[in-house]
Amino acid sequence: MASKELIKKLEDTIENIADFPIPGIQFKDISPIFLDPKLYEDVIKDLVAFSKGKVDAVCGIESRGYLFGIAIAVALEVPFILIRKAGKLPPPIISEKYDLEYGSAVIETREGQIKKGQRVLIHDDLLATGGTTEAAAKLVEKQGAIVSQFSFLIGLTGLNGDEKLKKFNSDIYHILEY
Repeated sequence: MASKELIKKLEDTIENIADFPIPGIQFKDISPIFLDPKLYEDVIKDLVAFSKGKVDAVCGIESRGYLFGIAIAVALEVPFILIRKAGKLPPPIISEKYDLEYGSAVIETREGQIKKGQRVLIHDDLLATGGTTEAAAKLVEKQGAIVSQFSFLIGLTGLNGDEKLKKFNSDIYHILEY
């Protein structure tokens, strides 16, 4: 969906930081995108085109999912719903526990903000193994809504995150793949 020009501009802008946060990891620093308002706008337009007419709400995953997710929701004229780490939202909340490589974590959303039957886009900046996004999808389904789409700026294809999400919906989009 993204034009070759947008992909090239993003590839030239996103910085690859070797051995961060630990040795062996190639961190994709998206922060330079925010120094170029036109590039940011082009990213939003591309992500909006993927979801236009297909969703009733956007859920963004803390915290980098908010960077694009709020703008996507505004452009689509649909609600934006926060998915946060445990303990950051006031009650009543709905929680979902998920496994990490070493241990587990919990994400939450406010009860009642996701409506039964809503078609929901779950957005985050990057898809790696898909564990957090899978937990977000379970939060959406717990409230009777439908996971219509997933969108990401970046997909790390070698980690098979897409496979974990296909049980919810196969409408998965990432502008860049590494």
